[in-house]
Amino acid sequence: MMRGCDISVIIPVLNEAAIINQVIDGIYRLPYDRTVEIIVVDGSPGGETFNAIKINDVKKFVSRNGRSHQLNEGSLNARGEILLFLHADTELPQNALNAISSVLDNKKYVGGAFDLGIQSGRRVFRLIETGASLRSRITRVPYGDQAIFIRKDYFDSIGGFSQIPLMEDVELMRRIKKAGDKIYIIPEKVKTSPRRWEKEGIVYCTLRNWTLISLYSMGVPTEKLAAFYKP
Repeated sequence: MMRGCDISVIIPVLNEAAIINQVIDGIYRLPYDRTVEIIVVDGSPGGETFNAIKINDVKKFVSRNGRSHQLNEGSLNARGEILLFLHADTELPQNALNAISSVLDNKKYVGGAFDLGIQSGRRVFRLIETGASLRSRITRVPYGDQAIFIRKDYFDSIGGFSQIPLMEDVELMRRIKKAGDKIYIIPEKVKTSPRRWEKEGIVYCTLRNWTLISLYSMGVPTEKLAAFYKP
């Protein structure tokens, strides 16, 4: 049984000094009956984000920029039986850690994710959330902003994230699906920042994302797609 097993929370960052301590404090406040370690992997050579971290217990690393590189670096240094990959602008629900352990008590699941929530009162974001929930359940391919979690031994056995400039979350989930292994979508919502939608425009950002995933599904190399998606 894996009830209450240790969790490693891996946070890839780039220029997140302004919010990183708030993110870390929020994780440590979550109820959980075993240990949680937080690993921050900075994609900037100067480590500007992790230099801003005030809590000594946090593990800090610098890696080559790119989420796949950063996430793999974090997992390589993780001690937890479960890996939780968390974007810096995404807040976990209050019972997230216990919910993850409860899901992985069931040996038929190798990992999972949460439903998507967006930190805005605008109605258009409720439509985006509903669409994301339906997509995740139909395709069994959640995205990284849904806080993907996975058993570490399984993650290691399938080779971790592919070293691609984007779509690393989609590629991993499709690989799991192709292998016939199962994930679970927890109905509780994470709360992700609307900052990208607000900066780029809701319509443009949504259509751009749909276009990228469609082109990726058609076999267009991620190196070409990366030119249209800047962090």
